[in-house]
Amino acid sequence: MIIDAHNHPDWHKHDLKRFLENMRRYHIDVTWLLSWECPEDEYAPSSALPPVETGRPIPLARCVSYAERAPGKFVLGYAPDPRKPGAIDRLQAAIEIYGVRICGELKLRMMLDNFDAIRMFRFCGSKGLPVIVHLDYPIENGQSCPRPDWWYGGGIEALERALRACPDTIFLGHAPGFWAHISNDGRHLTEVYPKGKVVPGGKLVRMLRAYPNLYCDLSAGSAHIALSRDLEFSRDFVLEFQDRILYARDCFDNAHQELLGSMKLPPKTLAKLYSGNALKLVPLSSNAKRNRKKIPAH
Repeated sequence: MIIDAHNHPDWHKHDLKRFLENMRRYHIDVTWLLSWECPEDEYAPSSALPPVETGRPIPLARCVSYAERAPGKFVLGYAPDPRKPGAIDRLQAAIEIYGVRICGELKLRMMLDNFDAIRMFRFCGSKGLPVIVHLDYPIENGQSCPRPDWWYGGGIEALERALRACPDTIFLGHAPGFWAHISNDGRHLTEVYPKGKVVPGGKLVRMLRAYPNLYCDLSAGSAHIALSRDLEFSRDFVLEFQDRILYARDCFDNAHQELLGSMKLPPKTLAKLYSGNALKLVPLSSNAKRNRKKIPAH
């Protein structure tokens, strides 16, 4: 079985029909379908985004529409902006009404240990919802308007503080500001996607060893580039943390499966990455279980 633990509705010009066709092509049984809620002035304009409702680049309603039209194919994720009054009440309502099982994607120009965020993260821990967080550093993009950069989450230290403050909450780290710390080279402040041999002793490795509530979201170019830069190191990394890495895409190509296939990992390890770890965090409904398929050979 394969679970894509990070994707979005109407993302990269994929409507529901194209989305399901893509899942079939790459043998993906179930997708974690995530919202993205933030103020209008906090998201970078992107051709990947669907037509935008004010203040909500990817609203929960789009996720719910997919789940209602394709039962058993999607697990719903929703992350309200914790800085807004009533955020936890809205998350609770989404759990009760729509069956939301994941808090994500949280992608805001906010320190992850913001007091309101910590309160919401602890709520998620009490409800068994893993939290998917996006990290980006303030690397200038050559523009001065509307913003010179697009940082999110406040860096790896802010994530570490949240991990300490919420030991009963599972966090999945994601995006360039997370994966750049696989290497101890200090390039996270100057390069969005560092390349080259990994320098041992990266902050990400140290945090995974220190915090059992930290997991890795394998999606997007950030994870793919990080694991591609030093395959010998990456294979050891995956083997050491195989119980806390989730296959995910945040896109619609097959690069992540191809990368994992090139590592010649044991079948039991691949089974954990492709579905075992996701099922440990979010067990599937009976409808999704009926749609299971075997992992294809690489």
